[in-house]
Amino acid sequence: MTESENNDLNINLHDEDRKNFYGLLKKKQTEKENEQRSQVATEPITTSVGDSVDGAKKSPGQGPEKLDKDDTEKVVSDIDSPAAETPVSVNDEPEALKSIFKKTAMFEAAQQETTTATESFIKDIGLKGTLSHSTEVPGESIVSPSSSSKSEEDIINEFNALLNKGTSTEQKETAIDAQTGISKVKDKKKIKKTIEFEPYNPDKHGPMSVFPGVAGYEEIERYWVIEPYSFIVILYNEQTNNYLYYVVEPSLTVFEKELLEEVYERLQDVLVLEDLDTKTDKKELLKLKTTEVINDYIGKIDTKSYHKILYYIQRDYLEFGKINAIMHDNFIEDISNNGFDTPVFLYHKNYENIMTNITFSEKQLDSFVIKLAQRCGKHISIAEPMVDATMPDGSRIQMTLGKEITTRGSTFTIRKFKDIPITPIDLIAWNTFSSETMAYMWICIENNKSLIFSGGTASGKTSSLNAVALFIPPKAKVISLEDTRELKLPHQNWIPGLTRDSFTADGKGAIEMFALLKAALRQRPEYLLVGEVRGKEALTLFQAMSTGHTTFSTMHADSVESAIHRLENPPISVPRTMITALNIISIQSQTYLRNKRVRRNMKLVEIHDIDPNTRNIRTNDIYVWNSGTDRFDRVGESRMLAEIAQRRAWSRKDLSTEVLRRQRVLEYMVKNNIRDFKQVSAIIQAYSVRPDRVLEKLGIRD
Repeated sequence: MTESENNDLNINLHDEDRKNFYGLLKKKQTEKENEQRSQVATEPITTSVGDSVDGAKKSPGQGPEKLDKDDTEKVVSDIDSPAAETPVSVNDEPEALKSIFKKTAMFEAAQQETTTATESFIKDIGLKGTLSHSTEVPGESIVSPSSSSKSEEDIINEFNALLNKGTSTEQKETAIDAQTGISKVKDKKKIKKTIEFEPYNPDKHGPMSVFPGVAGYEEIERYWVIEPYSFIVILYNEQTNNYLYYVVEPSLTVFEKELLEEVYERLQDVLVLEDLDTKTDKKELLKLKTTEVINDYIGKIDTKSYHKILYYIQRDYLEFGKINAIMHDNFIEDISNNGFDTPVFLYHKNYENIMTNITFSEKQLDSFVIKLAQRCGKHISIAEPMVDATMPDGSRIQMTLGKEITTRGSTFTIRKFKDIPITPIDLIAWNTFSSETMAYMWICIENNKSLIFSGGTASGKTSSLNAVALFIPPKAKVISLEDTRELKLPHQNWIPGLTRDSFTADGKGAIEMFALLKAALRQRPEYLLVGEVRGKEALTLFQAMSTGHTTFSTMHADSVESAIHRLENPPISVPRTMITALNIISIQSQTYLRNKRVRRNMKLVEIHDIDPNTRNIRTNDIYVWNSGTDRFDRVGESRMLAEIAQRRAWSRKDLSTEVLRRQRVLEYMVKNNIRDFKQVSAIIQAYSVRPDRVLEKLGIRD
């Protein structure tokens, strides 16, 4: 079998003929034998009209051998020439020959690669012979002199025997692929070059995000939230006296927008559950898959465009979509969307309530709310259109879906949670408390006095509760109970508890605060922290106080009188005699100081007993905030400190010294800006164990 004939076999063997591979091979050999027995006419090449073409005789080693009309048509058909090709005329003699020569050369070149693959495969699988013609591979010869006498029939038989002798279906398919040249196509796909993108450099690649400006507004300030991708610009309009919070993200060209949509679509097919496990870095996996999609389907793009696409993919798949930049802004406390086609509003620490440039269409907002609920592990639907949940970063969120209960469409409100908990040093630095009032609370908490923080919405109740919990002795057993997880303590001997909603429509499986509290009391806690008292669990909480459990909690009330009134009446209904088990109430408020909104501890009040004559609860104000001086004035003597001094056998001087020492430790941390959660808790806990050593290291003397 000649090289041309072998190549002819390979070129005409398609996938659907694989099952007839050996039959086709034998048929081709029979055709070859019949051709050899027939005499080939030596007539010159003739055209379709019978004219002779002179000058087609072959010189030794040059040009093509003489072909009759049938052979010429066969060669042309084998190289996929059109059926309606223009007939060759006598006048087109040079062009006709050139066409035949060119197509024959193309035919031979196209088959050379397939023949090489076939030879290499036969050698790799261990056949001792080879095809009768010689083919050179750069660097080695695949024709062995010792095997040159082996007939083609022997080679085919040995090849057939190898495939049928204990060979798997996969190996057979690989063999057939090699014979037909299919493996070459597969190999080319596998070795496709991957484009590596260098890290983004603003100086080299240019700015990614550009602020276009807003007519009628002047820029007040700007700051990064996700450098170098997203920053915030605060704008002010003199005519309307309004501020605008403008989010700037990477701007996309028309091409980049289409590219982003294409990558989104491709990723839905590429990302599979099997790629994830407990050790998988989702961000790195998404980056890898995005890069693969761009390499496999889209091709080369510049570095800047690549990083823009990657930013939006990670923003929408792993983070918070349109509000992602806001969620990364440490100045933001609350985020609220009041319906579709309305701007998102924020509460900014410096600018208070402020409007943003972010809006959602009705469809976008519904989809976004459902996505947020899923991120929180909750279900929201038209049947259950209202959900309270905790977000993955710890923030609290309340959501509604559709127009049934909120007529402007779906809504969401997010109370942002700080990754790093607030410490007592933060509260002193912000002047929410003074160092003296905080030292007073330190001694009271360490000596098992119960405490409730009371105030209005966003007055800092939970933040203050988390901060003063650092004063709990390091080895004490602590149990916290919450509806949404907000408290974070450094104590190892701490059990955080959470309520659970029902998984069924009939309410079965729900774990409410009352059930959690009863279970907690069986675990012998020394300190019990309850996120908020609002229902029947408060009665159990005060029973725990009465039996000696130190309890901290929060409630909504803007004064001592209103707090006691809420506790005594439904749905809480705590008996007045039990309320006296509470030792201290801290009244918190969000107020104004020189046209600036601030949070202050309005007063610290001690609960004593019930007046036998009036049956009213007697209280004692210890510290009161003076709005004129923005200072905390001591207005009464503490009976709690007196009880502690008596229990610990301290004199009045010892008590005053202890309060002053702790006050100086707190002031030292404020002065030296020691506000890290771990550092502050380490110093406080060390003071509880070895106070003299801590004072010595800090250089504090009596």
